[in-house]
Amino acid sequence: MIHNFRDLKVWQKAICLVKNIYLETANFPKSETYGIISQIQRAAVSIPANISEGCGRDSDKELSRFLDIALGSAFELFTLITLSVELNFVDKQKAESILQEISEIQKMIYGLKQKLNNK
Repeated sequence: MIHNFRDLKVWQKAICLVKNIYLETANFPKSETYGIISQIQRAAVSIPANISEGCGRDSDKELSRFLDIALGSAFELFTLITLSVELNFVDKQKAESILQEISEIQKMIYGLKQKLNNK
C-alpha cells in the first residue's frame, strides 16, 4: 500500500497530462463542449484520480484494482485523442506528443501493478 501518491512519478505525469489535455481541448470547436471535450477531460482526470484513490485504500489488491481503472481511462483517452485527429479537432503533431505521454503513463501504471503483484 502506498500512502503518499504525490511522490509517485506516474501520478505527477498524469497531473501534467491533465493540464495538457485541458489546454488542448480549449481549442476544440465549442459545439463539442458537452461531447468529445467532456469525455476527453473526464478520461484524463480519471487517471490521476484513480491512482490517488487506490493509494488511499487498505490493500495492495484494492490499489491494483484502481490502477486497472486508471489504465482503462488511459486507453480510453488514447482512443479519444486519436479520434480527435481524425475529426481535425487537434493537430496531428500535437496529438502525437499527447499520445506519447499517455503511452508512457500506461507503461508506468503497468510497472507499478507488476511491482505490487511481486510483493
